[in-house]
Amino acid sequence: MSSVETTRAPRLSAVLRQTEQVTPLELFFDLVFVLAITQCTALMAAEPTWTGLAKGLAVLGLLWWAWAGYAWLTSVVDPEEGAVRLVMFAAMAAFLVVALSVPDAFDQTAFLFACAYGAVRLAHIALFLLASRDDPALRNSVIVGLGGSTALSVGLIGAAALTDGLLQGALWAVALLFDFGGPFLFGAEGWKLLAEHFAERHALILIIALGESIVAIGIGADGVVDAGVVVAAILGVAVSAALWWLYFDVVAIVAKRRLARAAPGREQNELARDSYSYLHLPMVAGVVLLALGLKKTLEHVGESLDPAIAAAMLGGTALYLLAHVAFRLRNVHTFNRHRFATAALLLLLIPLAAVLPALAALAILATLLTLLIVYEAVRFAEARDRVRHHPAGEATAEPIR
Repeated sequence: MSSVETTRAPRLSAVLRQTEQVTPLELFFDLVFVLAITQCTALMAAEPTWTGLAKGLAVLGLLWWAWAGYAWLTSVVDPEEGAVRLVMFAAMAAFLVVALSVPDAFDQTAFLFACAYGAVRLAHIALFLLASRDDPALRNSVIVGLGGSTALSVGLIGAAALTDGLLQGALWAVALLFDFGGPFLFGAEGWKLLAEHFAERHALILIIALGESIVAIGIGADGVVDAGVVVAAILGVAVSAALWWLYFDVVAIVAKRRLARAAPGREQNELARDSYSYLHLPMVAGVVLLALGLKKTLEHVGESLDPAIAAAMLGGTALYLLAHVAFRLRNVHTFNRHRFATAALLLLLIPLAAVLPALAALAILATLLTLLIVYEAVRFAEARDRVRHHPAGEATAEPIR
């Protein structure tokens, strides 16, 4: 009887993860993030100005850091065992309230947003403390690093709810600075992760973000299906598919293997922090900005886009590509010249996109991304084949620059 109690006792708190496979509960948890992303797009669509874009990206940054924290957590503990499952459900409920509060996160629902966000972060720290009960190094990282930066960030967001205008924006900016700067201030020692699980979790969340771009097409059409809407929808899917290809065809494979080969501890933790916690945010932000552009394009196919929306569509795609450049530089130390050049060209085309019909601007974007993919597929065919089908030969493959 005592042996059974000894075996079950840890399950009432937290059980360390044993498998690399993403669990159903993690996917279920991520569904709340789907709504959060949709709400960020809605916030920007309701205020299609530079200020509106800044607000949407600020909220997205805050929500991303909360989600990233749970990605680190579930790479340490099994989310489907014992008390962890129940706390995850509670965190989902709080995250849902956060998502519902996003459209007015700077106005009527600012205080509700702050309180719900604080609950999400508090549940995260509580679970980490459970997971680290027998690991002093991890517990010290949680208490000193994560706990301190989280308390400052949540406190600042709460204070921002009581203000408005420039002061409110400044408090949000400082809160984001504390969140994202925390890992640099307190170091990467003491943390743990399972490399394949961690990479897969971020790949799946990128698919969720890309799904938002498809949803935006349907919302933008708003039941009106004419020739212009059909062409715009096809082009929108082509753009979303191109972004998928650019990440999942080779980049995701190489990065996952690089993380798995990194030495456990500081090297692996810093690589995970930089490549995934940091550099996947501009990828997701780029997709969200693109989704905003697609939504507005479907609403006004024959009209030109507002300058801020044109910047969101082309600039968001450029941001996505520049994040890929930095991602590759961090992982394999090579500079992706053709993706950088494509991003630069998209930024230069923003003024033109603001005067052309929205459908024409979208067609230009789809064409440039298609040409980029064709160039890479032909120019680096042998290296691509080795990466995708011969993992042992990856190290000798010609770098995909």
